[in-house]
Amino acid sequence: MNLSLPHRATAPAPPPPTDDAALIEESLADPDRFAGLFDRHADEIHRYAARRLDDVTTADDVTAETFLVAFRKRTRYDLARHDARPWLYGIASNLISGHRRAETRRLKALARQAPERAAGFEERSAERVTADALRPALAAALARLSSAERDLLLLVAWAELTYEEAAEALGIPIGTVRSRLSRTRTKIRRSLESHA
Repeated sequence: MNLSLPHRATAPAPPPPTDDAALIEESLADPDRFAGLFDRHADEIHRYAARRLDDVTTADDVTAETFLVAFRKRTRYDLARHDARPWLYGIASNLISGHRRAETRRLKALARQAPERAAGFEERSAERVTADALRPALAAALARLSSAERDLLLLVAWAELTYEEAAEALGIPIGTVRSRLSRTRTKIRRSLESHA
């Protein structure tokens, strides 16, 4: 005797949204769907925060807070923007600004570190062309930038945002991104040349 219950037809799970805007829109009706945005971008935001703060624990906190702020502000998200990364980087950059003094102290300390000297001529020659030899000078140059200049430069260099995405992340016009980045590069170049 077979006493199995008849199977009820269940609706198949909806396919995952193809872009971030759709996911955010779905989260307005079903808040659990917002977890998909976290799954897509948390690792990237965490890597950026960890590089900026040089502290994994603080980067964990910044990442968690970034997504908490994003969740709370999701009703104001512009659904015409299919990629939420610039929005998330903007939130993360604002949170990192709370740690700005520590970042500047860390960069200044790194700038005071002399590069290790290699023993032989071949090693010294190789050392001159490595990034490690430039690290203290670069840290000093970054420490001298304003927070707005440093945010923009690192969003483009480390987070690899386009100019348009950086403008969106920082809430500034694209022309400001271009001119600020040009001035910042000039400052960095002059600073590195003075250390050469």
